Amino acid sequence: MLYAIIASDAPESLEKRLATRPAHLARLEQLKNEGRLVLAGPHPAVDSVDPGPAGFSGSLIVAEFESLTAAQSWADADPYRTAGVYASVLVKPFKQVLP
Repeated sequence: MLYAIIASDAPESLEKRLATRPAHLARLEQLKNEGRLVLAGPHPAVDSVDPGPAGFSGSLIVAEFESLTAAQSWADADPYRTAGVYASVLVKPFKQVLP
């Protein structure tokens, strides 16, 4: 089943985000290579593709997992979570309708 991982960044976390990004992306690449990643990306803190020093307000990941528990465990182990980039993470079942 698909799950949405909706994360909100901690205040002033841009430096941590940038430092931890390679490890975060490596985990996403693994999901992609396994054919389980639907989409992933950050939420810019301002209305711009490149928010510069404004940074990001969070992230969205939609991927396939065996269960809600598996999705939550994966999210809890994300480098952004363990490094303190994310202040909160919500994991919810997701039903893709389109495309």
